[in-house]
Amino acid sequence: MTQKKDIRSEVRRRIKLLSGSEMAAAAESIFSKIEQLDIFGKADCIALFAAMNDEVPTAVALDRWPQLGKRVVVPRVEGDIMRFYDYSPEQMRTGAFGILEPEGDNECRPEEIDLIIVPARAFTRAGERLGRGGGFYDKYMSKAEFRASKVGIAFECQIFDSLPCDLHDIRVDHVVTE
Repeated sequence: MTQKKDIRSEVRRRIKLLSGSEMAAAAESIFSKIEQLDIFGKADCIALFAAMNDEVPTAVALDRWPQLGKRVVVPRVEGDIMRFYDYSPEQMRTGAFGILEPEGDNECRPEEIDLIIVPARAFTRAGERLGRGGGFYDKYMSKAEFRASKVGIAFECQIFDSLPCDLHDIRVDHVVTE
């Protein structure tokens, strides 16, 4: 399976086999592991995303991390670029691609982010990632002022031994699964 579209299809098939309770348990395990990382403890500002129904559910972290004193920012797609804004549950609305996005106007500059939690369709344990195909995270993380530690989150069924990668594909520093 070397074609990106084939891998994306296979991952969709695998995730559909997970029950809601399995996904919730995996999310709790994944975010607990992240909270044990030194980079989490040192981070003041964390970029996270509002998960789609076929991604690791992020609601537990969106609820918990602000209570731990972390500034949490979430992405909003604006045309062909992505920007991050302060997270507030009251200001989340369905935006681009049917994803919950912030309506607020308090943008977080790339250099303010200490830790970014990155979604993908698939990862390798070495940090290679295969996204959904839009390149939004690759573009954002390739900005000169971006310096955050990058943590990919995935269900174990999204981990592959190797993935087709292009020169513009940005690796993550860590991959955390359940």
